[in-house]
Amino acid sequence: MSYLSARLKDVKTVWQLLASRIDGQTHAERLNSFYQGQAAGYDQFRKRLLHGRCELFESLPVTEGGVWIDLGTGTGENAELWGQRIHQFQSAYLVDLCQPLLDVCAQRISDRGWSNVTAVCHDATTFTPPESHVDLVTFSYSLTMIPDWFQAVNHAWDLLRPGGMLGIVDFYVARKFPQANLQFHGWFQRNFWPVWFAGDNVFLNSDHLPYLLDRFDSISLKESQGSLPFLPLIKVPFYSLIAKKPL
Repeated sequence: MSYLSARLKDVKTVWQLLASRIDGQTHAERLNSFYQGQAAGYDQFRKRLLHGRCELFESLPVTEGGVWIDLGTGTGENAELWGQRIHQFQSAYLVDLCQPLLDVCAQRISDRGWSNVTAVCHDATTFTPPESHVDLVTFSYSLTMIPDWFQAVNHAWDLLRPGGMLGIVDFYVARKFPQANLQFHGWFQRNFWPVWFAGDNVFLNSDHLPYLLDRFDSISLKESQGSLPFLPLIKVPFYSLIAKKPL
């Protein structure tokens, strides 16, 4: 794809972001209405928006013959980030409620010939695979889009076997008075970003990270800031967490 074609596709995606109305009575209906016009350009645009994903998946271990669930998978691009390691999983489930994005995900699986990977249209707070317990659960910029995020975290806990791994990367804001080992965000960040993202039903929450750190044993945590497409001078906070369920 040429540079001009890529930028034109970005402009189209931005227009969809700004102009699309979010309609629907249920969370699934609202997701479908928001993303149906963006699905084709979703991956390209968000590569410059969703920071830290590659680094997270490069750092996550793969259990040979294990089971992985990606909750809120979108187009399933996260599966690409494993490279050849994707074949080490016995089963991988890419779960999302948004059918337009999941259609792209299903096509990706078919194109790659991943016989061990399944696209599943289901709620992240209730999906349970046939294996019942799994080795790895990931949320990649999806926890902020799940209304009952605490239920999603608790469900991930229930899904994981003892010693199972959790990987999360997402936007966030710090508490006004964070724990001593966590980053501090000023008034602007704590108040501006939640309002900015809420228009797209993305809800940055100062309680996400503390709750995760309370429930799981942290292995590594990175708190950083990333630029936005077309707005390179302002930075949005994001974190990347690898943790495990205690034995």
